Order: sequence, then C-alpha cells, then structure tokens
Amino acid sequence: MSHLIHDAPRLSPRVKRLKGQVAALERALAGEPECLAVLTQIAAIRGAAQSLLLEVLEGHMQSHVADEQHAATRREEVAAVNKLLRSYLK
Repeated sequence: MSHLIHDAPRLSPRVKRLKGQVAALERALAGEPECLAVLTQIAAIRGAAQSLLLEVLEGHMQSHVADEQHAATRREEVAAVNKLLRSYLK
C-alpha cells in the first residue's frame, strides 16, 4: 500500500488549510488589499506548502528509500528525490 494512502488522513487537513489560504488571497486581491497583508498571506501559503512537501517527503524517504525491501532501487529513489529538491530549491 502506498504511504500516501496511509498518510491521507494526516495530509488532508494540511491540503484543506492550504486551499483556504489560497482562497483568502484570491478574495483579498479582488478588493483593495494592503501590500503587506498580501505578502504575509503569500508567505503563509508558502509555509503551508513547504510543510506539506516535507511531510510527504518524509513518508517517501521512509517507505521507498530506508525500507530494506526497496534496497535494489534505493539509488534510483535517492536520485529522484535529489532531482526534486534541486528543482524545488531553485
């Protein structure tokens, strides 16, 4: 079973929070928002997205890299995670 299916109950509230923050930003931009308020909301969205990424990444590393059942594909998984992190951190 995929770790994402197992972790869904814990991840779902994070996704809902992120959706709520994006919706709040959209509503703010429809009005006459203060620049600092918009920047603060964008920072909150980024933080929520990063937290979600870290949570999923941790599960991936434990399930697909550290698990001895996946020893044969460990190098491929590590390379894929490295590529993802390089892309994300640009």
